[in-house]
Amino acid sequence: MSDLEDGPADTVEEVTGTGIPVRGNDIDTDQIIPARFMKVVTFDGLGEYAFFDQRFDDEDNQKDHPFNEERFQDANVLVVNSNFGCGSSREHAPQALMRWGIDAIIGESFAEIFAGNCLALGIPTLTADHESINALQQWVDDHPDEELHVDVVREVVEYDDTELSVNVDKAQHKALVEGVWDTTALMEANADATRQVAESLPYIESESLPQTQADD
Repeated sequence: MSDLEDGPADTVEEVTGTGIPVRGNDIDTDQIIPARFMKVVTFDGLGEYAFFDQRFDDEDNQKDHPFNEERFQDANVLVVNSNFGCGSSREHAPQALMRWGIDAIIGESFAEIFAGNCLALGIPTLTADHESINALQQWVDDHPDEELHVDVVREVVEYDDTELSVNVDKAQHKALVEGVWDTTALMEANADATRQVAESLPYIESESLPQTQADD
């Protein structure tokens, strides 16, 4: 992420780091974070439960999964296949991935709500064709310690000697690059304007409105 510029949140113009491939189509949010781990007051600690049932058997023995492999433990760019994040619209799924350490996800396609939940955390979801994703997954598998560079602004992923063109949804691109992806920060930055509009409404008592920081 870059420093604060145009918007109230940090702009997300690029992500650099190592990758981790998770292969398979239609990986749903229940696979990303099983429902039994959603009984929490905060999202803190969800990262350790990412892909839990794919990573461990009923006796908590490790299974074969990239998130269990030592070579991928510091990876921050997830490379997936088609319809990733489908199923239940639980925001815990991208929260778990973020808290595991994921800063960007590249795939063939994403479930719309999942992509929206990722955007709310400042995590870009970028897409490319099947062949390109398979090639990238294989390269990451073969070169777990080598960095790749995700350029959100230019919509390219650079790795090895390859520059892969990717797609970023127009609304997502604007939100990330202009720093307006964080709706909470956006609301706080426009607190005065919100209050002025509220005070102009005849059915709202001004005394009941929350005070802005400037009023305190």
